[in-house]
Amino acid sequence: MDWSLATWWWVICGGLVAMELASGATFYLLMLALGAASAALAAHLGFGFSVQMVLAAVVGGAAVAVWHRRQLRHPRLPANQNPNVNLDIGQSLEVRHWRGDGTAEVHYRGAAWQARFIGNGAPHGGRHVIRAVEGSCLLLESA
Repeated sequence: MDWSLATWWWVICGGLVAMELASGATFYLLMLALGAASAALAAHLGFGFSVQMVLAAVVGGAAVAVWHRRQLRHPRLPANQNPNVNLDIGQSLEVRHWRGDGTAEVHYRGAAWQARFIGNGAPHGGRHVIRAVEGSCLLLESA
């Protein structure tokens, strides 16, 4: 096996991907892996080591900046409030009677659920929308 500079860049790239998979938290290490991959491609094209280093820094740094900016624009919702994770979020149901403490028992999807009112003002009967789910408790707002 030829241990050229390109091979080392690919090893670094693979190591960053492996660390990202092990952490599983963010994509920042994958962005740095993009920089290492670009340096490996530069090495294959015959560019010198200094060009490879600059390319790895610029591409990796730019990818991290773009990813960070994207995360700021589209913050993640917690799983109990994310309609992409919990398909009940955003569904509507009928609440006939609220207890004095702002809770109710509702029938939804063929089962009895506990519900809690999270809207403004006093809860009243009628159509409500599921805004979040905490265990077996639906958090409802007026529709």
